[in-house]
Amino acid sequence: MDQTFSMRLGYVAMSVLLANASPSQTMTVKQFEQITDKEAGIRKLERIASSNIQNCLRLLKHNKAHDIRFFRLSSRLVPLANHPLTEGWKFERALLPLLREMGEFIHNEKMRVDFHPDHFVVLNSKSKAILQQSLKTLVMHYKLLKGMGISPVHRCVLHVGGKKEGREEGLEQFITNFSLIPVEIQRMLMLENDDVTYPIEDVLYLGEKLHIPVVFDLHHYDVNQQSTELYTLWERVVRTWKDSPLPVKIHLSSPKEGKGDRRHHDFIDSKRFQEFLSIAAGTVDHLDVMIEAKKKDAALLKLIEDFQAIQGIEAKSPNSINVLSRVLSS
Repeated sequence: MDQTFSMRLGYVAMSVLLANASPSQTMTVKQFEQITDKEAGIRKLERIASSNIQNCLRLLKHNKAHDIRFFRLSSRLVPLANHPLTEGWKFERALLPLLREMGEFIHNEKMRVDFHPDHFVVLNSKSKAILQQSLKTLVMHYKLLKGMGISPVHRCVLHVGGKKEGREEGLEQFITNFSLIPVEIQRMLMLENDDVTYPIEDVLYLGEKLHIPVVFDLHHYDVNQQSTELYTLWERVVRTWKDSPLPVKIHLSSPKEGKGDRRHHDFIDSKRFQEFLSIAAGTVDHLDVMIEAKKKDAALLKLIEDFQAIQGIEAKSPNSINVLSRVLSS
C-alpha cells in the first residue's frame, strides 16, 4: 500500500459547533460617529477587538481538540481598523498582548493560519483611491500577523479583482499596481481563481509572471473554466508554490443545487473531491485543503467520516490524512 501524499483539512473563521465564539463582532460607522468622544470610541473598538481575539483563541483551542491545525482567521478581528475615522489608531499596540498569546498558541500547536480579505480588496483598479484603501486593508492584515509573531509570507488570499475595462486590461492593471505596493505586502499575497471573471488560466498568468502562489479553487474551476485539461493546469499551480515556505493550498466547496450553482453547499461532495485527488496524486507530497462549506467545522468532520468509506484514503484525523495510490482506481 503505497502512500501518494498527505493532507490536512481546515475551515473558515467561525465554528457551528462552538457556541458564543464569534471573532467578527463589530461596530458600524454610524455607531462610532454617534460617540462624541473619539478616544472613548477607540477604547470601545479595542474592547470589541479584544473579545474577537479571545474568541478566536477559543476557536483555535476547539480546533486543537479535534486535531484541526489549519484555519482561516477572520479579517474582521479589529472593526474599523482601516477606516478614515480611526486614522492614527495604533490598534496593533493596544492589542499586542492578546495577539502575542494567540500567536504563541498557533506556533506551539504547529498550526497554519491565513486570511482572505473581503472582495472589495482589489489590486487591479485604475482608481488610486480604491488601490490605496485596498493597500491600507492589506497593511492591517500585515500588522496583525506581525503582532502574532507569524511570518506574513503567503498569508493573504486575494481574487484578481474586477474587469471594468475588460479582462485583459484588468490583468495588466494588476501587474502595474502590484509593482507599486511594498515588497512586504507583495510577498504576503496568494491569488485564487474566481467563479465569475478570472478563471484559473488568468490567475496562473499572473502567478507565474509575478511569482505569486496560486490557490486553486475546485468549485470555482467547475463553474468558470476555459479548459478541461485540469491535470496540466494543476501541475502549473503546484509549480507556483515551489519557492513558498508553506505547502500547496487549495479551496474546497460544493455547489448548493446542481453542477453550475456558484452558491456553496452546507457540506462537501466527497465524490467530486475524490476525482480531483486522483489528479493531484503524484504531484505533491502534502496538500492543505481549506473547506469553504456553510457548515464550517461540521462539514470538515463530516468529510472525515466520508473518507472512511473511500478506498485509498486513510483519515486518522483532520491533520493526518494519507491519500494512497489505490485512490487512482477507486
